[in-house]
Parts: sequence; structure tokens; C-alpha cells
Amino acid sequence: MKILFMGTPDFAAVTLKTLCERGYDVGGVVSQPDKPKGRGMNIEPTPVKKVAMEYNIPTFQPDSLKNGELQPFLEEVNPDLIIVVAYGKILPEYVLNYPKYGCINGHASILPEYRGAAPIQRCIIDGKTQTGVTAMYMEKGLDTGNIILVDKIKIEDDDTAETLHDKLAAVGAEVLIKTVERFKKGDFSSIKQDDEKATYAHMLTKAEGEINWEKDSCEVYNLIRGMDSWPMAYTYYMGKRFVPYECKKVDAKGKCGEIVSVGKDGIIVACKTGGIMISAVKFDGKKKMSVKDYLVGNKLDVGVILGKSE
Repeated sequence: MKILFMGTPDFAAVTLKTLCERGYDVGGVVSQPDKPKGRGMNIEPTPVKKVAMEYNIPTFQPDSLKNGELQPFLEEVNPDLIIVVAYGKILPEYVLNYPKYGCINGHASILPEYRGAAPIQRCIIDGKTQTGVTAMYMEKGLDTGNIILVDKIKIEDDDTAETLHDKLAAVGAEVLIKTVERFKKGDFSSIKQDDEKATYAHMLTKAEGEINWEKDSCEVYNLIRGMDSWPMAYTYYMGKRFVPYECKKVDAKGKCGEIVSVGKDGIIVACKTGGIMISAVKFDGKKKMSVKDYLVGNKLDVGVILGKSE
């Protein structure tokens, strides 16, 4: 069974590498165009393209899939199946209809929950204790296709969006391999999604990262975890914006946003109920450092109310 793989970021690269390591016939790769990265703004291949280069797989990086731009590459590879993981563009009908066994997608949620762009982050922000990866048939709608397989995992209390991303990337690779094995045995069964239970995981914005200390400590903690490592949760100390790191929930009493304790282990900030201990900080224009190190030459005073941007 010849496979065309479509994907772009690290999350997708894990699946491609697993397919290659286990000897599946990946005849071609489609990824987004390379982009400049880092301070030098040097052009770097996408993570998926790097894996394709490692295994000498022909790669195509069109600016658009419209107007049949992918058609010649499809005909060259002539795949039986297209696997899509975090490619980043909507697939037009001529792509969806090309392979004999269709197009399947690995999506990082238990569909129909968290369709859309930011399922990993949103499930943490919402305080979910379970998530997973769904393999589904692709169709015109956004993450609306029939479900083939789902693997679920627990969200640990100390998971961040970054750690959960890595766990789900590994789970997703296995889900898609199980799907391919099913197909090879002639099993193409699936179940329709219940659209009435669907939720949507909108793309994150930087503005959403501002901490509202008038919420419970669980909600604040979940926001901080869900915003890691982009775009990051933030607050203000006497008008100065900073990002809190290495946080945990603690018992605390005080006004919402009040620094009730300052010590070598960090600062404790009161929420509506409970509090958050912050052990490291990064102020705008400064490097990340522990609170202990920051207090050498800087002040973080008990009684100051965080969250005042003016």
C-alpha cells in the first residue's frame, strides 16, 4: 500500500518517521513551504521535510493546493492512501478523491470534541483530565469525517501543552499505523461523528494569555499550563509585564492577585480560591530566571497586586 504523507510541524514528523522506521511504503511527502527561523532568519526545512530528506523521499512544497497544483505530484506518486497530520491547509476535492482508500487524518483530540486548530492547548485550559488522538476519514468539513480509531490518554496534573504535545505525537503515530494495518486487512469500518457533541478549539491568541487572578487557582493553573510554550500566560507587576514559569497550585489567602509571600522558592499569589506559587519569571526584555536569582538586585514585594497593566 503506497502512502503519500502530508504534514508540516514536529507533531507530524513523529508519525512520518515512525512509518519510515517500520518499513511502510511512503512514496512522497507534501509539506508547507520552508520559512525563515531564528535570529538570523535563515530558511529552514519543515520538521516533516527533514524526515523526508533523511529517508530520501520525494517532497513537494506548494504555496497552494488550489488550481490543481498538487495534481502532477499525485500522479507521480500515485498513492493508495493519503495520511494527513497537521498539514496546515484545507484539502480540495481533487486531493480528497484521488487515492483508492481515501485520505485519513490524525487529530489530537477525542472527536467530536475540540475540532480545529488548538485541541491540545484548549483541553488543558478547560481542565480536561483525558484526551487522545482520533484517526478519521477526511471530508470537506473541518475535522468532521467518520471516526476510524481513537486512542485515549490521561492528562496528568503537571502536563503542559508542550509535554502533552509530545505524548500525543507518539500516540498519533501508533493510531495511524493501526489504521493502515486495518486497511491492509480489508477493514475500512468507521462511525459517524455526533455533530451535536462537537466543540471547537479556536487558535490561541496572545491576548488570551493575560491571567485573571479573580479566578480559582485551578483555572489560573490550567491557563498557565495550556499556554506553554506558546503564546505563554502573563501578568503584570507594577505595570511591568512578565511570564510566570515553574508554577504549582498552593493554599493561599489574600486579595485576588496579591503577592502574599516572597521567598527563595518563589512567590505565592492569591486567587479567588487558593493560590499559585511562581518559582521562575521572565520580564519583557530580560532572560528567564528563578525568583531567587531575580531578587538579587530586583524587588518583588508582598502586598503588591498583580495584573495591573497601567
